[in-house]
Parts: sequence; structure tokens; C-alpha cells
Amino acid sequence: MLSPEEALKTFKIEKGFRIELVACEPMIQSPIAISFDDQGRMFVVEMRGYMNDVNGAGEKDPSGRVSLLEDTKGTGRMDKATAFVDGLVMPRSVLAVNGGALIGESPNLFFYKDTKGTGVADVRTVVATDYGTRGGQPEHMANTPTWAMDNRIWSAGYGTSFRLNAGTWQRGAGLGRGQYGLCQDDVGRLYYNYNSDLLRTDLLPAGAFARNPLLRNVTSINSRVVADQAVFPIHPTPGVNRGYDASTLRPDGTLAKATATCGAVVYRGDLFGLAFRGNAFIPEPAANVVKRIVLTEKDGVVTGEAAVPGQEFLASTDERFRPVQVVNGPDGAIYIVDMYRGIIQHQGFLTHYLIANIKDRKLEQPVNHGRIWRIVPEKATQVAAVKVPAGTAARVELLRHPSGWVRDTAQRLLVESGDAAAVPALRQVLKTPGSAQALARLHALWTLEGLNALDADSLRTAIKDADPQVRAAGVRLATPDLLPDLIALTGEQEVIVQAHLAIRLGAVTSPEADVALAKLLVAHGQNTLVREGALTGMRGKETVIAKLVAAQATKVNAAGASYIVEALATLVSQSGKVGPLEDMLNLAAAVDNPAMRLAVVRGLDRGGRDSKAKPTKGTDKGKVAKLLWLPAAPAAMAKLSTTLTDKEGAAALKGLNERVMWVGKAGAPKPPVVAPLTPAQVASFERGRTIYNGLCAGCHQPHGYGLDGLAPPLVDSEWVLGKPDIVALIIMNGLGGPVKVSGRTWDLSMPPMAQLNDEDLAAVVTYVRREWEHTATPIDTKFVKTLRDQFGTHASWSADELRPPAPAKK
Repeated sequence: MLSPEEALKTFKIEKGFRIELVACEPMIQSPIAISFDDQGRMFVVEMRGYMNDVNGAGEKDPSGRVSLLEDTKGTGRMDKATAFVDGLVMPRSVLAVNGGALIGESPNLFFYKDTKGTGVADVRTVVATDYGTRGGQPEHMANTPTWAMDNRIWSAGYGTSFRLNAGTWQRGAGLGRGQYGLCQDDVGRLYYNYNSDLLRTDLLPAGAFARNPLLRNVTSINSRVVADQAVFPIHPTPGVNRGYDASTLRPDGTLAKATATCGAVVYRGDLFGLAFRGNAFIPEPAANVVKRIVLTEKDGVVTGEAAVPGQEFLASTDERFRPVQVVNGPDGAIYIVDMYRGIIQHQGFLTHYLIANIKDRKLEQPVNHGRIWRIVPEKATQVAAVKVPAGTAARVELLRHPSGWVRDTAQRLLVESGDAAAVPALRQVLKTPGSAQALARLHALWTLEGLNALDADSLRTAIKDADPQVRAAGVRLATPDLLPDLIALTGEQEVIVQAHLAIRLGAVTSPEADVALAKLLVAHGQNTLVREGALTGMRGKETVIAKLVAAQATKVNAAGASYIVEALATLVSQSGKVGPLEDMLNLAAAVDNPAMRLAVVRGLDRGGRDSKAKPTKGTDKGKVAKLLWLPAAPAAMAKLSTTLTDKEGAAALKGLNERVMWVGKAGAPKPPVVAPLTPAQVASFERGRTIYNGLCAGCHQPHGYGLDGLAPPLVDSEWVLGKPDIVALIIMNGLGGPVKVSGRTWDLSMPPMAQLNDEDLAAVVTYVRREWEHTATPIDTKFVKTLRDQFGTHASWSADELRPPAPAKK
């Protein structure tokens, strides 16, 4: 272990910067998250119960706290600490808000406030009781509540967002993605990551996609920003969980790829210079580094590359340097939360290799340390925090400030105040011309929205703005009475505005909106953002839009129109609903355009298959996911068999015919007979639902279709619906990749859920085998006990152990 002064000598930082100590032990211990209030005070989450040894001793003890640190001398070093809230069990996160702080202490999200000016909270309000679960894996719990530009508080790994309205915390759709850490860029895009995936983002608003859960594996949300996951430690790093795997460490003993990524930030300060604005700074505590990624946007898509190939922005030779979060500060600098300890892997994920490594190098102790570091330019002399004033006019003026932290805080305070006196000044900011004021106009627009003061004139001003991001926000916020203005925008050339227009038109129930949306899709639907944006509002009206698109099809635009019609038919097929599928079949039989006819049938065929699965042997198609039973033979199928006679059309119709069944169809199997659950099994199912939503949904998602790059689908998975002991053993002991699910290979690891007792495990298995229209048999506690007696001490399974490959033919 090194003192802070000794640790400073171990850092290698990019030229032109220096690192300074802001706070350390004993003032703070085991810090994992921070948040600044409007006066530059710092809330620090101290998870002092985390992994005090390899057995996780002390996790249930109320030893955690949130401290409030102050720099009373203006030196940049915190010199006063007050226990804002003490006696917490494994606190996860904090957000300075509304004169107090939101604090995540799973399973609760509380709002605490100090009303007496002592620095100690004396008021506590329960905001949510499903903010993770008590116990379990901390890194998979809801965390990092973040007030975003849209005036909602989003959290990583949590399916709910909040909006503070007149003192009430209103719930709405959430992210349900990200592992640990959440931030936004200057235009309000949310960024998050997973331990082995450096950075992802939502290119379009998450709330829109919540309207249509059938939109799976889309690229507009959960979009991978960084393709290259390489990290470059400056010393050997054997203490990683799978260090025994030849692909984990380089020949020189350094970690090759990210394995513990968390807590990223997009730099939005005014201290580093323009070359660094919009860069992402990403901690990787297993590698003892902080990466710098340069982000680039083109046509609404954000990608990122390492600022300096083969070299990190900050690296240390001290293996106890554990950066877990980076944040923008009120002074334009970035702050790094350093948990400073040997063990960072939770006991549920510890391998025998890592335990031996920890013991050998005596990394269990000490655990009561921690530091906060600040990065500033090397030549900076006076770096002072901006303290946001109380006056409404001054706060409105700060929306023009070059620092994103200052603008965000001023907007939040104005919205929290509910002060209508700000409205005239905000409307004036919205009308301020010039590209240099575009971000001020964007904040003014959203502040008006937060004050419920948007009027038609302000919205029209926004949708005619010279800046595409302001126009896009105006479109996003447009009210139904502005439909004629929106329809007039169908000739828009900026992709990000087109995409938001597609979302907005799709949300309107109006024949005129449908016609305009069809026109937009025919012209620009081949662009992924535009197409996926439109599809968010298609539930229940896929056939209506498909008819309108088909009606506009010509020889010139047939390729683009076909692309859209096929996507709509695919959604209908994925829904598995008989009525909409027959409507689409009737459309295919009725249209005169051969391209449209083929597009419908091809979409219906593909929608019933795993689009990412490898083709079934002897065909170019994936396996049919589930048979769909119609009440009678559809007349449209017979007609299509006489019109789709070319090779491609006949193949698509044949593929659809493999899925569509009805009683009396030649070669059709018997309709499934499903035994109803007993009352005890229903109770177990409901118990499993609760556990799944708190423990599993963050990865496999509430809809069960998984999340690309993180977790495979459970819906119609052979691993879930096959022999019941297989899915039970995976949950009990874990599963190491690669594993093939529905024809697609996932090279990921599923940790053991050691916290589940026999009753809990039986409930989860019963739930996933009967939810999502599954009809597999449930299991009970006795079944699990038998498995645990036999395999309870088994290490993580491999796919071949659970389902041995067929022997090669001789």
C-alpha cells in the first residue's frame, strides 16, 4: 500500500496535464461515486462494507455512508467532511438534487435533505423500493442517477426514470441498460458501458423505444461507440479474474482488453481546450488506467477511437489504484474516484485463480482507504469552482456558460425552482442567433419544457433553428397542434432531425401524420436512425403504414420502399399475433407491385426466425422460432402461391409456410396442450418474476430478448426450454462462454447466482420457463435441492459440459 504522496509518483499522465489530490483517507474510505452540488460541495458514496475479504465479510453491516466534503479555503483540496448520511448498507450511488441528494441503497432509492444547515441529513423520503435488491451483485444493481437535459433522472441498469414535479418524484420508462456509470454529452445523449465494453450510447431517446419492445437488436440504442476494447497498463496485471486464460493477458503480463470498465464521463468543461471537449474519459480499474477516447459524430452516429494509440491518458504502476468513476467538476476539471484497494471483484465472481492471486500478494487488506483526484492542465495556476448564484436572472445567463456542468446545474436549479419569472428571459435566449449560442438555445428550450412553459411560438422557433440539434429537440417536444409544422419538415436533410421527426410522426394518431411518415420513410427509410425511429411508434399500425408506403412505391424508390415494408412485416411476425399477421398476408395478396409483395412475405418469414442465427443446414434461413397457429387456412396464402413463383418469392413463401399452422393442414403437428400451473406453482412463478426483475432483467431485459453484447435471449431459447436441470445449473453455478443460443454464438460469461436459495432458484426457473408464452414444465424446491446436493460445489459450467456435442460420424 502506498500513501497518497507515494501514489502520485506512480502515475504516468498525458503530456500537458497534472494530477492533484483532492481528498483521501481517513477523510473518506472506499469511495465509489461522487456528485457536486451547486455550491461546489462534493457528496461522496463510501461503500465501506464491500469485500473486506474474499468471503465478502461485512456486506450486510450498516457501515456505509455518504459524506459531504467542502473546500472552505478555495485551495482545490477538501478540508471539511461531514457524514451527510451514515449507517447505510452497501450504498451504490448519489446525485445532488433539489437541495439534497438522491442516494441509492438497494433495494431503495432515497431522497435525503439537510433542512437545518448542519451538513447532516434530517429528512428522508422514499423515492423507489425496486432500486436493485438487498444482497446480490453490486455491479449489476441500479446506479448513477443522472439528471439529463430532458429533465428526467436516468439510472444505469434500471428500467425506470424519474421526473421531479412540484416535489413529487414521477416515474417513467427507464434505460434498463448499462452496468456501472452513466453520463451525458452536450446535446443530452446518454452514455454507459459494460465491464468488457468501453462505451455505448443511445443515439435516439430511450423513452421512444420503450413504446415498442419488439424493436430488438436495434442500433439506435445501446449503440457500440468504441470497437477496439484494448487497454494498455504500464505494469503486469495478473490480478484479473480470468488471468489464467491465454487471451486475457499479453505475453508481458498486461491486461489485453477491458474487463472492469465503469464510470465513464464525456468531458464538457472549459479548462482543457477545444481538442478535449467531447472526449470520453473511461476508467478501467483492473488495468489501473483511465482511457481517453475521441468521439466523432456523423449523420447522428457516434464512434470513438483512442486519443493516443497504445497509450492511456492516465496509468499507474500501483495495482491498488482503482479508478471507478470520472466526473466533470464545477471548475472545468475532471475528478477521478479511486477506490484504492486490492480486491475489486465481488465474491460471486471470484475464480479460484483470482483468490489465490489475492492471497499470494496480500491484497485483502487494507480496505479502509480511498482517494479523489483532480486532473488539470499542467500550466493552470488558479482553478476555481463556479458557485451557481440564487438569482433567477443570473441562472438563466449561466445557460450560456462554456462549461457543461455549469449549464446543466443552472438548468436543473431553474426547473426545480418552478419560477415563472425565468420564462421571458429563456424565450429571449432561445431566439439568440449564432452557432456559438446553439447550446444555450438548447438548454433554454429544455428549461422551458421543465417549467411547463413551452408555447407554440417557442416550439416553432426551435424547429426552424439553424442548428440541427436544436431543431431535433424542437421536433421531439412538438405538441399535436404543431402537426402541420412537422409535416412541412418532411423535406429536412439532416439525419438527426429526420429521425426525431419519424419518432414524433409515429407517435401521432392521425391519417395526415401517417401519410407524412410514409413519405419520409420512402425518401429516407434506408437510414437506420430514421427507420428505427419510425418503428418505435408502429405497434398496432404496421399494416396501415405498409399500405401507404406500398402505394408510394415507384421504379425509382422501390428498393427503399421495399426495405420499409419488409421491416414492418418483420415486426408483425415477431409479435406472434394472428390478426396482424393475417392483415399483412392480405396486403401481400392485394398489392400489384411485385417488390412490395415479396417484401411483405420475406418480412413475415424472417420475423419468425432469429435474424442473427446461422442458417439451418441446407438452407439460407435461421431456425423457425415458434409455430404460429391460425384458426383456419388463410386464403391469401393460396393466392400468393400463384403470384410468388420466382425463386426468391417461392423460397420466402415456403419459409413462412413452415411457421404458419392451422388444424387440418397437411403435415402439421398436433396443437400444443399446455398444463395449467397449480396454485403453488403460480405463487412460485410470481416470486420468480420479482427476483428476475431485480436480478436478471438488467442483462436479459424485462422482455427476455437479451441485450446485444451483454446477454443472450431467453425467449424461445433451447437452454431455457430444454431439460429443466440445465437452466437451473446455469443459474446455480454459472456458465462460461462460448455458448450457442438459437444458432448464434455468444462468447460471454454468466456468473453463478449464489445468493439464491433453493426456493428462489426454483421460482426463477419456473418463471423463465413459463413467461413470454413459454409452455415448459415448472420445477420445485425439491428438484433444486437434488441438483445442489450433487453439483453445488461445481465450478462454472461450459456449454459442452451441459450439452455435450454429438459424436463425430465415422
